[in-house]
Amino acid sequence: MIDNPRSPRVRAVAKLAKRDARSQTGLFLLEGPQAVAEALTFRPDLVVELFATPTALERHADIATAAADAEITVEYVTEAVLDSMADTVTPQGVVAVCHQFPTSIKDILKPDADGAGPKLIAILEEVRDPGNAGTIVRAADAAGVDGVIFSGRSVDLYNPKVVRSSTGSIFHLPVAVGAEFESVVERARAAGLQIIAADVKGDDLLDARERGVLDIPTAWVFGNEARGLTDEHLALTDRALTVPIYGHAESMNLATAASVCLYESAFSQRSRRQTP
Repeated sequence: MIDNPRSPRVRAVAKLAKRDARSQTGLFLLEGPQAVAEALTFRPDLVVELFATPTALERHADIATAAADAEITVEYVTEAVLDSMADTVTPQGVVAVCHQFPTSIKDILKPDADGAGPKLIAILEEVRDPGNAGTIVRAADAAGVDGVIFSGRSVDLYNPKVVRSSTGSIFHLPVAVGAEFESVVERARAAGLQIIAADVKGDDLLDARERGVLDIPTAWVFGNEARGLTDEHLALTDRALTVPIYGHAESMNLATAASVCLYESAFSQRSRRQTP
């Protein structure tokens, strides 16, 4: 049982809430039973250390079983130690340290074994809010997106809030980080994807769907929460579309709008493939 919240080992885990520590170590902090369970199920090779309070492990026997199957030792800690390790105010009793594992853009855009390129990807340009970024990754996972690309000006993928907001989806689909926007757009277009910006000044999304615009392979671009995309970046895209607002809301949350856009493309592409 680890019971000293000030021990060097505990402090090393807690430091992973900071970007500098993550950059230096190549590790990141994973919190909560759901996220940890996803890591143990899909990428147990990434788990370096696993900590849990005895009561939490009793509540989540599946984590104990998955850890044992992966031959990962669970280190028991006190509530005080877990509080010191975790980034959240009310942690749920389980914390892991994992290796970072970004995918290359080349791997996201490369053809599959049958020679088919990606059908749908998401590009995040200067998305700064970690909750939005993580939720977009989660929505992309749910919509069957082939990959997500974070530009170098977006929030760190391994920020604890991004990881928590993704609820384990970062372990389900490839995510690339650190690329320059112009290069990403150029490479996505070369891979056969049209580039669509989600922008409030764009054309109506529903109208575009009805005209078949969303039927073909697409890279959706989502910009900064406050400013959107710059005029220079918008000029690099093929078109801009906006999610119509039928009520009285002033605007939509970025992650909500992104979810709608990605699902509209997913619906359109699947409907087209299923049409005789």
